[in-house]
Amino acid sequence: MEILSFNSLPSTQKYLLEKLEEGTLQVPVAVITSEQNAGVGSRENSWSGGEGNFFASVAVELEMLPKDLSLSSASIYFSFIMKQVLNELGHEVWLKWPNDFYLDEDKIGGTITQKVKNVLVCGIGINLKNTQNGYRALQCDITPEVLLGNYLGALEEFPKWKQIFSEYEVEFELSRKFSVHIENYQKSLADASLCGDGSLIIGGKRVYSLR
Repeated sequence: MEILSFNSLPSTQKYLLEKLEEGTLQVPVAVITSEQNAGVGSRENSWSGGEGNFFASVAVELEMLPKDLSLSSASIYFSFIMKQVLNELGHEVWLKWPNDFYLDEDKIGGTITQKVKNVLVCGIGINLKNTQNGYRALQCDITPEVLLGNYLGALEEFPKWKQIFSEYEVEFELSRKFSVHIENYQKSLADASLCGDGSLIIGGKRVYSLR
């Protein structure tokens, strides 16, 4: 996969989305930057920061993804693979539903997935070394470039959703002490039921992980 590296970008996610809309980039492709000053987070929040932290986006064609992966499951899928990579590096990171990376009870990063034409774009921001955006840092010695390489290596194996979900289903129990924002309301995950596509049943209503 081609990797485009920059010293600074407003947003890796916006850059990829714009270039794909223009038709000036070929997929699969990844973008990484040392600094990001207008990054895109969930619920239109920003995710910005400086050198040492991880700011990257990856674009893959939908047909490259596992046949059993629905778009509603993509956020968990891309996030959980990164979580596995961080675990293999010795960091006890876990994934809070549906797309936040946590260390113990503190958020250290997150992902956002967006579709453009027949391409899925996943943006990832992680505080590797520096506390930023009001969140804790992992205090990790690995460089962003090496982490991206490890992630792409794991992602390009394209494990089946069934395999990812079987592991995430166990880890989801850690999310129950937290809440999530749904339609501008904060909802507890204490009594949520996790469905096979990664969606939740909360208060009798089905909620999808479309972020």
